[in-house]
Amino acid sequence: MARYTGAVCRLCRREQTKLFLKGEKCYTKCILDSRPTPPGMAKPQRGKPSEYQIRLREKQKLKRMMMMTETPLVKAMADASRSPGNSAAVLLRTLETRLDNIVRRLGLATSVNTARQLVSHGHVRVNGKTVDIPSFSVPVGAEVALDPKMKDNVGVKLALEFADKKTNRPAFLVFDAEKLSGKLVREPGREESSFPVNDRLIVEYYSR
Repeated sequence: MARYTGAVCRLCRREQTKLFLKGEKCYTKCILDSRPTPPGMAKPQRGKPSEYQIRLREKQKLKRMMMMTETPLVKAMADASRSPGNSAAVLLRTLETRLDNIVRRLGLATSVNTARQLVSHGHVRVNGKTVDIPSFSVPVGAEVALDPKMKDNVGVKLALEFADKKTNRPAFLVFDAEKLSGKLVREPGREESSFPVNDRLIVEYYSR
């Protein structure tokens, strides 16, 4: 599967906003503070961006926040379009309840990348069974737990400390610090999404 292996700070510079791809460093040593211009551009671009460019950049922002390639995002958008209800809300809910993102929002990892690594390496269980597919959709009522062997892992400890200091766990998740587990008690609302994007523009991009 294709994946981005370059400097993630370059992605933040390209989108001109923090994508929070490096966890705590995004709060303490953000490159946007010292290099606010997009990569390869000494000065900000002049002129008003086109309608297409505005929608493209919003789509790219979401894709990079989730560190996804285009194909799975297109599939998620297609599934959302076929679902009843608001397509934009369904899309964000689908991404929010992916296993890698649930692990991140529980505070077991500081970024989507590290959460995805935990899942891919078989360190995460859903309802007692090991699941190594980051895109796995966590159903309401399911319990997501870290392998007990990972309790003393330095990365996990730092992630938990970071979560307690810098982030608030969402109301749709119930976290058990002793078991290093969490439960999805209900579907996340649109306003509870961790992706600060204009979802309407993303739907319009794919509807063109």
